[in-house]
Amino acid sequence: METHAAPTAGADDRRPGEVPLLLAMAFRAMSDHLHSRLAELGREPLRPAHGYVFRYLADHPDATTVDLASHLGVTKQSASKTVTELAEWGYLQRHPHPTDRRAQVLRLTDRGREYLRLADQLWAEAEQRWADLIGPDRLAAIHHDLRAYLDHLHDGRPAKLRPVW
Repeated sequence: METHAAPTAGADDRRPGEVPLLLAMAFRAMSDHLHSRLAELGREPLRPAHGYVFRYLADHPDATTVDLASHLGVTKQSASKTVTELAEWGYLQRHPHPTDRRAQVLRLTDRGREYLRLADQLWAEAEQRWADLIGPDRLAAIHHDLRAYLDHLHDGRPAKLRPVW
């Protein structure tokens, strides 16, 4: 059922500061939907922090816990705790670092990569629900506008996707 909602009357009467709150609420609703789908599929409900770890390790195959902590914006101890959890659950493995005997390289296991593919599929479903409501062109425009804003904040360089805590 496609409904392409037009802007409501009085849309220009929005309250200052409402856009960030609406974005946060939309993200929360999409996250809640993702976790509902995981539960329907009988999958463990990993925390959002785990998703950021998966995404980072998929793009950085030689990352260490220190690299991960920097990316997540958390302490090394906090990143280490998350790494230990994910390793115990079979989502990642630690390997000796090729040049630094004190460090370990973190790599997703097949199970971790499969979970990441599932998460990508579920996030795509959430986006599709939004596109079905407002239309794919408007969703593409929102994506473009958000990217433009974030890239501007990063001096014109493409903004890297990272945690929002």
